[in-house]
Amino acid sequence: MPRPPLAERRPVTSQHHGRTRVDDYEWLRDKGAPEVTAYLEAENAYTQEQTAHLAGLRQAIFDEIKGRTRETDLSVPTRNRGHWYYGRSFEGKEYGASCRVPVAGPDDWTPPRPAEDCAPDQPALPGEELLLDLDALAEGHEFFSLGGSSISPDGTLLAYSTDVVGDERYTIRVLDVASREHRPDEIEGVIGGATWDPAGEHLYYVTLDDSWRADKVWRHTLGTTQAEDELVHHEEDGRFFVGVGRSRSDRFMIIACGSKITSEYRFLDSRAPELGFRVFSERREGLEYSLDHAVLAGEDVFLVLHNATGPDFELGTAPTAPTAPEDWQPLIGHDPAVRLEDVDAFARHLVVHQRSEGLTQLRILELGAGADAPAIADDYLVEFDHEVYTVGSGSNPGFGQPTVRLGYTTMAVPSSVYDYDVRTRELTLLRQAPVLGGYDPDDYEEHRLWATAADGVQVPISIVYRRGARDRDDGGTRAVPTLLYGYGAYEASYDPYFSVARLSLLDRGAAFAIAHVRGGGEMGRRWYDDGKLDRKQNTFSDFIACGRHLVETGWTTPETLVAEGASAGGLLMGAVANQAPELFGGVLAGVPFVDNLTTMLDASLPLTVTEYDEWGNPEADPAVYDYIASYAPYDNVAATTYPPILAETSLNDTRVLYVEPAKWVARLRATALNGADVLLRTEMAAGHGGVSGRYKAWHDRAFSLAWVLDRMGLAGRAPVPSSGAAATNP
Repeated sequence: MPRPPLAERRPVTSQHHGRTRVDDYEWLRDKGAPEVTAYLEAENAYTQEQTAHLAGLRQAIFDEIKGRTRETDLSVPTRNRGHWYYGRSFEGKEYGASCRVPVAGPDDWTPPRPAEDCAPDQPALPGEELLLDLDALAEGHEFFSLGGSSISPDGTLLAYSTDVVGDERYTIRVLDVASREHRPDEIEGVIGGATWDPAGEHLYYVTLDDSWRADKVWRHTLGTTQAEDELVHHEEDGRFFVGVGRSRSDRFMIIACGSKITSEYRFLDSRAPELGFRVFSERREGLEYSLDHAVLAGEDVFLVLHNATGPDFELGTAPTAPTAPEDWQPLIGHDPAVRLEDVDAFARHLVVHQRSEGLTQLRILELGAGADAPAIADDYLVEFDHEVYTVGSGSNPGFGQPTVRLGYTTMAVPSSVYDYDVRTRELTLLRQAPVLGGYDPDDYEEHRLWATAADGVQVPISIVYRRGARDRDDGGTRAVPTLLYGYGAYEASYDPYFSVARLSLLDRGAAFAIAHVRGGGEMGRRWYDDGKLDRKQNTFSDFIACGRHLVETGWTTPETLVAEGASAGGLLMGAVANQAPELFGGVLAGVPFVDNLTTMLDASLPLTVTEYDEWGNPEADPAVYDYIASYAPYDNVAATTYPPILAETSLNDTRVLYVEPAKWVARLRATALNGADVLLRTEMAAGHGGVSGRYKAWHDRAFSLAWVLDRMGLAGRAPVPSSGAAATNP
């Protein structure tokens, strides 16, 4: 057997609040040092050696993903002013292209449908105009990411941003669509993309400080250099991020400033630009709100989604002027059973994104017509029938559009795109993502289960598996290997979704489950509050409770239960591996935030200060130090037998630095009774989201899934073929 790498111990001692902490592997933080590179490469080589027997399975899974995917394809066109915009993908190409065609007329709201057998070298629709050839832009780069693209209001210029390193620092360029020539404008060091002002004369964008915090909003005048750009807003509070956008109505430019628990918005009225950006409502600690422009009963108002009256938010209205919270008027009152998450304003209706009992919902508020009509003429939900599902709206840029573009999916139903006509209340399926090979959603079962947490709280689990996988010949049920996924942070909800790659698990007899643990937002704001700061342990105990529920109720066994999580979910993986190693047959940790005490003690590191509201400040508060130290995965590695662990990271990750999993694996290797079972895989040219390009991403996921199947004892099992029936729609 090959010998695993052993990182050299170089103890560094630190003192905080009278506590002494010894770190043997902090030297791995020196990213450019040859010895660090050599260690990471040695770990990669060891991982390849230890998984060499899975090479055939990895290739089989890649071939299955590829074989189920329509490689030459087209997204559903979205109307933006005078054009329909869509993306194309091509067989053999990593990235694809973005294109557009003219709208037939002002009342044309039916997306054009291309021929399904359109050749890659032919236009998909009559009058097709190429905007961006992403594969051409990616040529010569190991990594490529499109940060965003934005068409000018007159449709002649395209501002787009690219990252060719993986550190999420983008460069904006401006393309003249007709001539295919780039303007001289080039803006570097940007986070995300750019936003046009309503007149199409300026671009607004955001840059980062040294700690990777979005802190400055700039205004760029076309035809000038970046050095001449105007600093519009500089956020000096290290807890706050900034962002900039334009209201769907095109009337207002809006700057958002926000920490984890506090908001502040500025607005610029295009009808009164001489007033400049004004603060709508000054920040108050703990007050969160968002801002959008609407017209209700003939009156211009701001829609304010806020938590001033309750933790699950209320939708209010205010004048389009600076307004204190005391003067916001309720439109949808606070309801502790319904978490209001977002609102989109259109000329004739509002779309409210909300969730109740762990499920997403879309709520339509039809607006009254005329000054004498009620502001809200009707208020209802768009209904769906599945037990567990996810619904949301997107690609709705037109303020006056009569339709709402919806996205819908379950763990068995592929991503589906609908148009909902608010006037007729008709829901039209435009496209369901094709799954080749005769895929049939009825071949799979999906359910909502409930686990009892350590403190008695009921924690939801979403689970999917192939129909018949649990059936025994005597009519009973059998345990099935299960991959249990968890996240649980930042009020981010990990809702049920469909995955082509996941079918390679399900068709080999495994189940996939999501533990909707506290720290996420699935069950409302209380769910988040009960899983952060000094209640973070609930996240870990919830996940353990979900795993034990699956074992104790006969769904699976500890030997075939594999846990997975990434980023903050990777911290979850590290914590549960320490706290309940006997419960899992394997742990897959992606870009894991496992050295969180070190990170939170260093205010100079990316994101640390902005994270104080999520994790606490251990540098300032000894109680916070002790609490984080009690669960931090790196600090709690013990001389015990761990489940086999595969940690995956990226060298250029700016959110969770590669050094965290590198140190974690080094300590596990030296301390655990089975340290040789711990693997580290580092992508040497990627960022937080992993490799770029769809084929590279498929190979990457195939590697992870092959390891998971091996831990489950299913590596040698052939997938069950599809029933071949036609796919059904929700």
